[in-house]
Amino acid sequence: MSVDESVGHAPARRLPGATVLQIVPALMDEPGARAAVNVASALLCSGARALVAGESGILIGQLQALGGEWVEVPGATLNPLKLRRNARALGDLIATERIDIVHAYSGPTAWSAHTAIRESGAGLVTTYAGVPAGRIDRASLYQGALAHGHRIITESDYAADLVMKRHGIAPERIITIPHSVDTSRFDVSVVSADRIAVLQHGWGIRPGWRVVLVPGRLSPAKGQVNVIDAIRILVNGGMRRVAFILADDSGGDREYSRTIATRIEAQGVAGLVRRVGHCPDMPAAYAIADLIIVPTVEPAPSNQTAAEAQAMGRPVIASSVGALPEIVLAPPRVPEDARTGWLVDPSDPIELARAIAAALALDNPIRDALGERGRRLAEVRFSPPRVAAAALEVYASVLEDGIER
Repeated sequence: MSVDESVGHAPARRLPGATVLQIVPALMDEPGARAAVNVASALLCSGARALVAGESGILIGQLQALGGEWVEVPGATLNPLKLRRNARALGDLIATERIDIVHAYSGPTAWSAHTAIRESGAGLVTTYAGVPAGRIDRASLYQGALAHGHRIITESDYAADLVMKRHGIAPERIITIPHSVDTSRFDVSVVSADRIAVLQHGWGIRPGWRVVLVPGRLSPAKGQVNVIDAIRILVNGGMRRVAFILADDSGGDREYSRTIATRIEAQGVAGLVRRVGHCPDMPAAYAIADLIIVPTVEPAPSNQTAAEAQAMGRPVIASSVGALPEIVLAPPRVPEDARTGWLVDPSDPIELARAIAAALALDNPIRDALGERGRRLAEVRFSPPRVAAAALEVYASVLEDGIER
């Protein structure tokens, strides 16, 4: 369920004055640690005390500048002995600092936290990143500890369903909070004309040509080959003066990269396709695009590309798999006047071609309105302040449950 559905009456204990400890593997520049620092900032603004435990990392300075406190803990370890020591250290910390809420962001940290709070009465919140593992290894063995939270945060309703089925968790304990998108950076109004001109020149975009951007690592799971087949269908139908940009990073699958190159030549669309490699300025890449395609084949619990593109006010065509139908809004899931993009069968290049043609055929007022809806959606659901506020509502709901020391 959504966080808004989980919070009902006024909490018996309030967040102002409470002490919250978040535990991450390390304070490195990665999604979990960035989320923890973002939440710490919101906690401090609310009048709560914010501690973050984990190994050292570049975000420590940012946390401390905000007024948060860092506690060094070897959070990235999978060593059982170290995790037991962590649990003892956390137990002491919870007791001495009178921690009210512990929020663990990984399986190993959740295992230590669950062990540490048994005697303390503190509430436990966990973030279940991804979906239940399909194979058994040391990391997956600790994943079950994430199911012990009084509240379990998942990235999407798609992920929540899988977590509930795997661990037998009651729906009221699951809260969906998506990954945040830096909506101040991914904002078309802050992208200068010079940044756009640099990419247009580097990518060989001719005057008057429209741009369709396909971001993401080249991989069979990402489905770029279906885009090439759709381009051939569109060319056969008379489409001209459209540049398709494959902005893949350097970590792509080399064999699949050769497959893409071969398919481009076989379909005779080399004049329309640009393979530009990694793009260091993705906001500018979105800004020059008329349309973004996310053709992924395999379901995933989240998709930052689709969320970023909508933050930039760009229409999105995405596959109807995993969490994408929650991110890109399209009929019949929403009314036509709430549309932010199109959802297509990932195995059907004809359906993809039709969606591309429909998107490129929009007149400017309709296209602008669609983009504005995407931007509003990003601000409401994915902006860092909103995501942090949702986490604070979860903490407040745990306090409301009346967990006593």
